[in-house]
Amino acid sequence: MPRPLRVIAAAFALFLVTACNSASSGGGSPSSVRGVTADTIRVGGIVSMTTASGYSKKDTDLGARARYDRANAEGGVNGRRIEYLGAEDDGQDPARNLAAARELVQQEKVFAVSPMSSVTFAGADFLDAQKVPTVGWGTLPSFCGPAHLYGFNGCLVPTPGGTLNQTWPEGLAAVLGGARGKSVALIAGDNDAGKFGIRTFTQGFKAAGFQVSYAKAVVPATSMPSDWSAYTKEILRSGPGGGAPHAVVSVMQTPYNIGLFTALKRSGYKGVISDPTDYDPGLLAKEATKQALDGVHVLLQFQPFESDTPAMRQFKSDIKKAAGGRDVPLNMHMMTGYMSADLFLSVAAKAGKDLTTESFQKAASGFSDTGTLVGDRALPKGQKESFGCGALVRLENGRYEVAVPFTCYPPIPFG
Repeated sequence: MPRPLRVIAAAFALFLVTACNSASSGGGSPSSVRGVTADTIRVGGIVSMTTASGYSKKDTDLGARARYDRANAEGGVNGRRIEYLGAEDDGQDPARNLAAARELVQQEKVFAVSPMSSVTFAGADFLDAQKVPTVGWGTLPSFCGPAHLYGFNGCLVPTPGGTLNQTWPEGLAAVLGGARGKSVALIAGDNDAGKFGIRTFTQGFKAAGFQVSYAKAVVPATSMPSDWSAYTKEILRSGPGGGAPHAVVSVMQTPYNIGLFTALKRSGYKGVISDPTDYDPGLLAKEATKQALDGVHVLLQFQPFESDTPAMRQFKSDIKKAAGGRDVPLNMHMMTGYMSADLFLSVAAKAGKDLTTESFQKAASGFSDTGTLVGDRALPKGQKESFGCGALVRLENGRYEVAVPFTCYPPIPFG
């Protein structure tokens, strides 16, 4: 090859090498950001879809998909379509939770994990260290502090220096005609979530003026009791003068609640029963389940499905579309997925066209909006405290009715 041609060829080869290197490692170019291309943002989820007790949060995935589908129909986020891979099932197993987090980041190359909904979050440290924006149900301490983890309605299990959401204590006080002179028994599973729940709700109910007569995380988390009598006897003797408490509050999942509540009713308990999980019309298909949950007050941290607001109408429309046009029974897990996706989309939109982990974090550091299905939102405030809003619904004659309307309560310091 003549020398001039060799020089031109060498120069052209150098240009290609330089261009490739620039494209693969350049600062904020789309191809250098994990999970982000010129026209897509890759997102995955982690959800407990199967569990040993039969309890499932699988509809969390449908809720997230519904919100991402609408975002894509509206043009995506700053021109980028959301490529939602669906949710990995962690089976409520810490090892599987961590494995799912590693797979989504290392193999699937996602930019974000949203939703994350489980009673275990062994993958939290890994996701935070890898700077993966992660949004989920903030019922675990991992959502309270780490830079890249966000609860869709804030931090619900705060660390000292944070605050407590008073929806449940204040709501039950309204149901009972005030907290003064009223006693409450709190029971939870013997796991991290249960122990933190007992600790935080004990403080919250005491702050609202209740006497907390019983507060234990003692129910085996891996094997549901076949005989609840040991628990009910202790609870029903914990109130004033050795009698029954005015309210029994369960911080457990549906199969456990059905067993406990059935045992309480068979023992003749006539007080208020409440939990944070059993807002699901699908549970009413079985007569025994419907009887166990009849009269139970369920805590919600979002607007009840029975409300008629523009945001709720939009939610119902999005869910129906994602379900193939079918009218499916709504449940709280759909809302968990939907609002996890919604918070991620809102922050990503604020981050602008140059989407990187850094720009997402910068957008989150000053993010706020109002009037959502979980009330007013603000970050990074939400990484230390909840957004403070909620409602109570009561199952009455086979249908849910709003017992205490959706309200935002002032939080209290936690310590």
